[in-house]
Amino acid sequence: MSDLNQRIEQALEEIRPFLKSDGGDIALLGVEGQTVKVQLMGACVGCSVNQMTLKQGVELTIKKYAPEIQEVVNVEA
Repeated sequence: MSDLNQRIEQALEEIRPFLKSDGGDIALLGVEGQTVKVQLMGACVGCSVNQMTLKQGVELTIKKYAPEIQEVVNVEA
């Protein structure tokens, strides 16, 4: 696993408890350039605030661990 992927996984581990407390979860699908692809799961799918969660929570946390990342996108199942 690359250093970048490791740092992104660390960021996801930090935010995962908050998602799980609401019945959701998140999986890292991959990194393409400066974009991280994730999949929101469980209660996060179809949740009205999932885009806010993605941008305000997940993206900010990932950027804290991996500042070179520009964007985080959710890939629907």
